Amino acid sequence: MNRPLSEKSWQYRQLNAQTPGLDALSDALLELVQAGEPVVAGTADLQYSNGLAKFARECPERFVQFGISEQNMVSAAAGMAAVGLKPYVATFASFLALLCCEQIRMDVAYSALPVRLIGHHAGISLGFYGTSHHATEDLAIARSIAGLTVVAPADGAQLASVIAASADYAEPIYIRTQRGRDPVVYQAGKPFVFGKAIKHLGGKDLVIIACGSTVHPALQAAKALNAKGHSVGLLDMATVKPIDSDAILEAATNARMVLTVEEHNVLGGLGGAVAEVIAGEGLPVKLRRHGIHDEYSLIAPPTHLYAHYKLDSAGIEEIAAGLLA
Repeated sequence: MNRPLSEKSWQYRQLNAQTPGLDALSDALLELVQAGEPVVAGTADLQYSNGLAKFARECPERFVQFGISEQNMVSAAAGMAAVGLKPYVATFASFLALLCCEQIRMDVAYSALPVRLIGHHAGISLGFYGTSHHATEDLAIARSIAGLTVVAPADGAQLASVIAASADYAEPIYIRTQRGRDPVVYQAGKPFVFGKAIKHLGGKDLVIIACGSTVHPALQAAKALNAKGHSVGLLDMATVKPIDSDAILEAATNARMVLTVEEHNVLGGLGGAVAEVIAGEGLPVKLRRHGIHDEYSLIAPPTHLYAHYKLDSAGIEEIAAGLLA
């Protein structure tokens, strides 16, 4: 089922060979295999980019290299799930959510099959690859598909916990990840519960609600602001759908302002989901949605893009301080 490496895959193998975080996905899947789960994994020519290379080496009979055929990969995963297997398939988030939207909707979600769709290098993390590879619409697409759970882990440890929790989860899941070089937020082994936010800090002036790549810089920003005498809280809304309405309403009731932060278009993603909850209850709290403001993201190194869009810790602190002022 495997084929010779393409030039792009070989380049990724060299680039990521010394990046331990990339093994988080494979390690978590291998634990499920050892537990007796009928796990299979697949990718679209990107096993060295998403870390599935280790799984392919350890369990070649359970791994499928689909090549540049993302839509076929999703449909094949649905077929595998239909006969009792537990498929985990991964490719760039931009290709998975946008290119494969119809297959996700009809073959996976409409059929209510427990496929785990892993969209990696989400948001603007592919930098120089540009608009075709940036995924700033995937949360909006995924959360609008009925029956599809949407999760955005903050780091490799949380990704591993999501994979472990997904073993007996009945519904299909879209898992949004980054580059495998994520700053550490969580310790390994912390259990993950779908639909439950994780409260890091409480705040009376402002509560920041973040997910995925923005959790770490948002936490740093909140701590910096608290050190200056403010009361700033932080929620990790790792499950974007079904969203934890209770946690949002508690934050909106106890704080004067709420700030959502996401590496995504401000329309339709985490900010939109939080706004729907607050508006539905008619709460008089000020809400600011921070992310990419309805535009096609620029082309540059990821670090430069995060600074430009104020998605690094300094930028988030600046946005939050403006609200507090």
